[in-house]
Amino acid sequence: MNMRAAGSVFIDRHFHALTHKNYRYMWFGQCVSLIGTWMQNIGQSWLVLTITGSSLKLGVVAACQFLPILLFSLFAGIIVDKYPKKKILILTQTVSMILAFTLAALVLTNTVRYEYILVLALLLGLNNTLDMPTRQAFNVEIVGKEDLMNAIALNSTTFNMARIVGPSIGAVMMAWLGAGWCFLLNGFSFIAVLYGLIHIQAAPYVRKKTSKDGILKEIKDGIIYIARDPILSPTVLLVTVIGTLAFNFNILIPVFTKNVLHMGETTYGTLMSCLGVGSLAGALTMSFRSKQGPKLKVSMLASCMVAICLILNGLSGSVWVCGTLLAFTGFFNILFATNSNSALQMYAKDEYRARVMSVYALVFAGSTPIGSLFSGYIADRFGANGAFVACGVLTGLLCLFISWKYKASLTLKGQTGEITL
Repeated sequence: MNMRAAGSVFIDRHFHALTHKNYRYMWFGQCVSLIGTWMQNIGQSWLVLTITGSSLKLGVVAACQFLPILLFSLFAGIIVDKYPKKKILILTQTVSMILAFTLAALVLTNTVRYEYILVLALLLGLNNTLDMPTRQAFNVEIVGKEDLMNAIALNSTTFNMARIVGPSIGAVMMAWLGAGWCFLLNGFSFIAVLYGLIHIQAAPYVRKKTSKDGILKEIKDGIIYIARDPILSPTVLLVTVIGTLAFNFNILIPVFTKNVLHMGETTYGTLMSCLGVGSLAGALTMSFRSKQGPKLKVSMLASCMVAICLILNGLSGSVWVCGTLLAFTGFFNILFATNSNSALQMYAKDEYRARVMSVYALVFAGSTPIGSLFSGYIADRFGANGAFVACGVLTGLLCLFISWKYKASLTLKGQTGEITL
């Protein structure tokens, strides 16, 4: 077998989602755009910390960025169910590009202020409120249910490769040219994802009937559907805990770098890349086992391991120890996130999927304002070490309780009857 044939067999076996032409367009765009996104993430966090010197104010920026998701994501799910997803994504990605260029202009002209960053973070959050559930629901349309988990794992792989490359480039850009160039390059990176979206040949859109009961009734029905499902309900609860307490790295890592390790931008970028290395390993692991389907016990075990890693991070004081622990944290975080995301999309009925994913966005990203303010406050009062430990202990206790409460769900089959948990 020649190298080309061997490569084709490997892709077909482990990355089968890439055999879908539409998915390849989407994937290519994300490969470029997400690097820019991670450059902006670390640039913005370091910029705010430099301007204000406050962990709490850094937490407020994160809260502003994710507050709209908390407030409006359930309504966004209804919109996504009723309009062409490709057109929605083109709109949201264009808005993201404009916001990145705006922040770049403010920084490069030395007119940036903390208040301006808050406003831009809020606008980006409003945009992401619509973008997130649309992107999740669009996966099914371009790869189908059979390759859905593989596509989610590949998306996670791309995201975490960008998490390695983006902070590394961003740290160098900040040290040499300043944070403004991170935002400028992020703006240009959206050209790739827009190119991919424009070339996707989506299936003809069929407008769904509008419910006579109204939006609030549809939201209520979606929540009741999740609450009554023995697989979806514990998954959503676990995602709520992890989303609130275990994904505050844009706050804790820069504060830890500056106040505990007494290091600068390069070390900050290195630690974020360590987190990305572990996350990439987790994403590849899930990609290789995607044919087995999502398992509730994987989410339960991974969430508890995340808690242990957070606690150990809080007890560390060395760059290398912290970097190693962050790699393990990233690994278990992605095992949890990919498995849970796949379970929600695969087990949800078609007519409820966008609403289920809008609830996912609500509890995963929408809970970030609460977690950001909590971790920022604890870091201000007790230091970054104390914040890591507090988040880890609370995560562990809550995840253990949920796992005990829903242990009977481990013996159930998925709603399709295809996957044994």
